[in-house]
Amino acid sequence: MAGAGVSGAAPLRRPPARDLVWLGVAVAFISSSAPIIAAAAAPALAIAFWRCFLGSAVTSPWVLLRRREELRRIGRREWGLVALAGVFLGLHFATWIPSVRLTTVASSTALVATQPVWAALIAARRGARLPRSAWSGIVIALVGVVLLTGIDVSVDPQHLVGDLLALLGAVLAAAYVSVAESARRTVSTSVLTTGLYATAAVLLLGLCLVAREPLAGYSVQTWGLILLLTAGAQLLGHSLINKVLATTSATVVSLAILLEVPGAVLIAAVALHQWPPVAIWPAVALMAAGIVVVIRAGSRSTVTESPPV
Repeated sequence: MAGAGVSGAAPLRRPPARDLVWLGVAVAFISSSAPIIAAAAAPALAIAFWRCFLGSAVTSPWVLLRRREELRRIGRREWGLVALAGVFLGLHFATWIPSVRLTTVASSTALVATQPVWAALIAARRGARLPRSAWSGIVIALVGVVLLTGIDVSVDPQHLVGDLLALLGAVLAAAYVSVAESARRTVSTSVLTTGLYATAAVLLLGLCLVAREPLAGYSVQTWGLILLLTAGAQLLGHSLINKVLATTSATVVSLAILLEVPGAVLIAAVALHQWPPVAIWPAVALMAAGIVVVIRAGSRSTVTESPPV
């Protein structure tokens, strides 16, 4: 599902108590994404495929039953935008999910969370004028990225590959939400979501076949983790985020989603005994500070989005 957009003059006010509860539940489910992927004994591309395929299988009946009139009136341009956004979403999963296996959960989650930075840069490339504070946030976040990748290389050179894949996943996520934002102007969230997931699933199926990654034969535990990932982060987590956007500032939602990073680290530490090096935390703090500045600036001038992990 689409992330939480930040646009217009969204005020940074305290959300209703009920929304705080929903946000907490949503962030908890989203935080479980990377640890579940790290624990699942299935190929990374296969996990990405099943996540999108099952997501579209769940949402398709609702769309076919309740959105038939909309499906008939959507034009070729709108379907093209939905398909393009789905391609970017599929490529996002195809890069970020493998990164979880090659670097730490902490590094992968923190790096993919830089997506608002790349979304702001894409917006600037498309003609949006970013305030100075946004550029300052971008620089701060990128300094954190450089520090984190340098520390990861000193720990294990293989981590650099995972870090680069996570960064590429963040860029692709930014491209996905930039296109999806255009499609959402005329396409409902449910139709857009189903189309995105279906397109991404087709792309990922092709990548799995080319890479000869098995799509079945997993243990019961692994199938359970894939279903948990789909039901939790893919459907319930982002559905709750879209729900609270009706009454809560998207800026607040995007800032709340940053809590995914410590949440994922905590889950990975408890469930997988994967403790990140202490040295990366200053870099993660820099990245988080930069992202917060970009999101706050985006609430006044441009569009940034939360990562669709």
